[in-house]
Amino acid sequence: MKKQTFGNMIAALRKENGMTQLELAEKMGVTDKAVSKWERDLSLPDVSSFPKLAEIFDVSVDELMQVKLGAKENAGQAGIAGIVQIALKGVALAMGVAVVALSAMEQIETDAAIGMLGIGLACLAVTQLSKKEN
Repeated sequence: MKKQTFGNMIAALRKENGMTQLELAEKMGVTDKAVSKWERDLSLPDVSSFPKLAEIFDVSVDELMQVKLGAKENAGQAGIAGIVQIALKGVALAMGVAVVALSAMEQIETDAAIGMLGIGLACLAVTQLSKKEN
């Protein structure tokens, strides 16, 4: 089973089994509004109800849990990408500030300043290119 959000998986399994949200809710002992929230990824069922949910859909609890882990992995990857973006922008800013400060103190040669500014521009270019890929 491919990784997807928990809500998408519950909705797909429910439909595969020809159940309405109300029918699933009755089997789980919750309201149809609770099932609706699960399917829209607004909430999750109580952990203790995962075995019953797995039994209803004839899947393992591990399969239900892997879906949630997959969503967390994707979120983690997005978080890392954001950190890399911030770091690259920070390097670019630091290079620009360093060139300005060192130039004001007459402590940098032109070639070194151009090199530092080039590094800063390269970092900014990488951030822009990665935005276009997403």
